[in-house]
Amino acid sequence: MIYTVTFNPSLDYIVSVEDFRVGFTNRTSSELLLPGGKGLNVSMVLGNLGIANTALGFVAGFTGDEIVRRIEKMGVQSNLIPVGGGISRINLKLKSIDGTEINGCGPAIEKEDIDKLISQLDALEKGDALILAGSIPDSVPDDIYGTIMGKLAGRGVLTVVDATKDLLVNVLRHRPFLVKPNHHELGEIFGAEIKTREEAIPYAEKLQAMGAANVLVSMGDKGAVLAAANGSVYKCPAPEGKLINSVGAGDSMVAGFMAGWMEREDYGYALSMGVAAGSASAFSERLATKEEIEAVYERLTET
Repeated sequence: MIYTVTFNPSLDYIVSVEDFRVGFTNRTSSELLLPGGKGLNVSMVLGNLGIANTALGFVAGFTGDEIVRRIEKMGVQSNLIPVGGGISRINLKLKSIDGTEINGCGPAIEKEDIDKLISQLDALEKGDALILAGSIPDSVPDDIYGTIMGKLAGRGVLTVVDATKDLLVNVLRHRPFLVKPNHHELGEIFGAEIKTREEAIPYAEKLQAMGAANVLVSMGDKGAVLAAANGSVYKCPAPEGKLINSVGAGDSMVAGFMAGWMEREDYGYALSMGVAAGSASAFSERLATKEEIEAVYERLTET
C-alpha cells in the first residue's frame, strides 16, 4: 500500500480574470475548485492510475470536510485527521496572471494531533511506501519529516520526500528511498544555477552522498534526471506539448515514478512513467487521467 502525508491540504480556487485591474472590482471568466496539497495531488494521480492508496494528514472546518468529500469521490481512501483550530486553507490561483497565488495558512496542529498521525503510521509494514510531500505549517516542528522517518527505520518501508531546502536536507541522514527536488530547488541547496540535465547530475549525486538512495530531479520542459541507487544515471526529455497548468506536475511525476517502480522495479521505466505523468498533468486543466498518462508514455517510448 502507498500512503501519502499532507500536513496542510487545501481547496485550490483556480480562476481566470481578463484585464485584471488593481483597486477595481474584477470578475472571473473561468473558475475551478479542486482539492490540493502536494501529498493529495500524489494520491489523486495514483488513484487515476488505479493504484490503491491512503491519504494521511490533517483537515479542519467546512473546507476540510469538502476536501475529504472530493478526494473520496475521486476514489482516494482518506484517513485525514480532523483538528479543532481554524479551517483548512483556501488557495487562490490566478491563471491569467502567470505564477500569481494567494495561499491560506491553514489550521493550527497540536502535539496530540501529530501523535494521532504517528499512531496511524504504526500500521505501515515491509513493502509499503510513504510519501511525505510539501511544506509544513508553522505550528508543526520543523524536524517532523525526520521524526517520522526515524520511527519507520528498519521496517522495510520505502520513504519518499518531496520538499524544499532544509526540510529536504534534514531527512537525508535517514536514507530515504527517493527525494524529488526540481532543478531550482536543487540549485538553491548548493548555491548553483542549474539549466541542463547534464548540469543537474553532479548535484543529484551530492544528495546521494548525503544519504538519499535515489534522486529524481524534475526540470520542467527539459524533462528529468534520475541518479539511481544502482549507480546509474538516467535522463528523460520532456515530450512536446502545450503547457496549460503547471500546478501538480511535480507531484504527478512522483506518483508516476512510484507507480512505475512498484509495478516493475525498473528505474528506466519508473522515470519514463514519472515524466509521462508530470507532463500529462502540465498539458491538462486538471491532474492527469490514466488515459492521458498512457498516451504521453507511448509518445516518450516511441522516440
